[in-house]
Amino acid sequence: MNEHEKPQIDFMHKLARQIVERRNLVFLFVILAAIFTVFSVRWVKVETDMTTYLPKTSETRMGLDIMDEQFTTYGSADVMVANITPAEADELSDRLTELKGVQMLDYDDTTDHYNKDAVSALYSITFDYPEDDDQCLEALDRVKEYLADYDIYVSTSLGNTQQETIDAEVRVIMVYVAVIIVIVLLLTSQTYAEVPVLILTFVVGMILNMGTNFMLGTISFVSNSVTNILQLALSLDYAIIFCNHFKEEHQTMPLKEAVIESLSKSIPEISSSSLTTVGGLVAMLFMQFRIGSDMAVCLIKSILFAMLSVFVVMPGLLMLFGPYMDKTKHRNFVPEIPFVGRFAWRTRKVIPVIFLVVILIGYHFSNLCPYAYGYDVIKVPKMNESLIADQMIEENFTKSNLVALVYPKSDDYSIEKKMLEELERYDEIDSTKGLSNIEAQDGYMLEDKLTARQFSEMADLDYEAAQMIYTAYAIENEEYGQIIGNFASYKVPLVDMFLYVCDEADTGIVSLSQEDLDDLHDAREQMESALAQLQGDDYNRVLIYLSPSLEPCWCCCSPSSPSVCPSCSSWSFRALSG
Repeated sequence: MNEHEKPQIDFMHKLARQIVERRNLVFLFVILAAIFTVFSVRWVKVETDMTTYLPKTSETRMGLDIMDEQFTTYGSADVMVANITPAEADELSDRLTELKGVQMLDYDDTTDHYNKDAVSALYSITFDYPEDDDQCLEALDRVKEYLADYDIYVSTSLGNTQQETIDAEVRVIMVYVAVIIVIVLLLTSQTYAEVPVLILTFVVGMILNMGTNFMLGTISFVSNSVTNILQLALSLDYAIIFCNHFKEEHQTMPLKEAVIESLSKSIPEISSSSLTTVGGLVAMLFMQFRIGSDMAVCLIKSILFAMLSVFVVMPGLLMLFGPYMDKTKHRNFVPEIPFVGRFAWRTRKVIPVIFLVVILIGYHFSNLCPYAYGYDVIKVPKMNESLIADQMIEENFTKSNLVALVYPKSDDYSIEKKMLEELERYDEIDSTKGLSNIEAQDGYMLEDKLTARQFSEMADLDYEAAQMIYTAYAIENEEYGQIIGNFASYKVPLVDMFLYVCDEADTGIVSLSQEDLDDLHDAREQMESALAQLQGDDYNRVLIYLSPSLEPCWCCCSPSSPSVCPSCSSWSFRALSG
């Protein structure tokens, strides 16, 4: 046994001696690495969309991919203006509509948009650009700037609100953690000078880890924000183990030999200790939700760099601060508690039974733990600006959970209409919105099919002009049988005919005044916006507004309630907000 151990001990001593003797080279490397990190942290690509980490084969991921490919989701925001009269709110809505980048603004004098008791107005703003376009943020900033003199609360999914919130809170937490750690180290240390050794060792490990994140390609904003704190929690013990070994050896050895001896003992001990942590993180690599593997890789890398810092940098720091550690020894601030050991010995037969009962009780209650599938239902002791805005809007106005349902496209919009009517019968659903139930004018929906006479009455056109338009439309779409046959019963979806009229308005088929043309173009923009959001090449989309008390509950990809999820194999759902 000794013959096998001796080469290992000799190797560890040689390795430790080489590290200690080349400490100045190590310090130079750390300085260069710190300079490099200043630039390399900017190369890290941070993913802010958590849905990116969903399994590609999951129903939810496939539904999201379909929506990204088939539809345009325009950026939107709910803006609550407090302390404003109805007349002022109505006037303000007209002015906001004229701002650059604002496509549509929903506001009326109903309780959905004006609260008389709170004297507050709620504007639902849709912007001209897709939600992932930076121009949406610019348009939102213009709205905020215009309302700078008002008391406003803005709720939106635009930008990286979650990332910005986490980053800001993590910075504050890091300050708290740093203060707590310094206090704990001062109280538990035997010399004051060992505190900077431990702190510098961790800082170096953190710098090395941050400076190499770009090598992973893209990491999540969660990993990017919290890795440093978790690295500290997982790896601070490594430096303490090495420091304690050094203090023990330094009682009988000179400084340099004590560092070498303690390092040779600490390397195998710390390496073995880290295996349990790394092993637990490796298990996260097999999660289907790939945020687990993202965090696991980042944390494993952080642990490796923490160990590297302890093994390579800390010996040099001990050599540097060693003389000061000898001079700054102090009494033990932590009182001895021998009664704990006596109590543990006397209750050694009872405590295991108690713990077994506690474990069983804990397991039972763990299955009763409620899960939150939305940020709005999470109550936190300290609220940030975004949460305050959401709470203010929720307290003063009715807020629904919006869910999108995607289904294979069909030219028969009566199918969609029947489906929406069926869904609206359920108490869990407040309302629905699709092309088949969006009113265009005079009670006609966008997808209602109209004859030439019905279209002429609705659009206030001569019947002869409507006939000419319908004839031209039929010829362009090669529907000659409709012209030759019963033309009076020839029907065309309102939205299709309306867009056709817009395209042909300048050809002279329809004579319109400039004012009518302007109104026509404005209406066309709204219709094209609705089509872009609700109609794709292969799929259609409808919006379902769940009651405020109902939070979407996901099984494989969709709400578990059969009233909302007719068949997981047929429909794909996505929570858009709330």
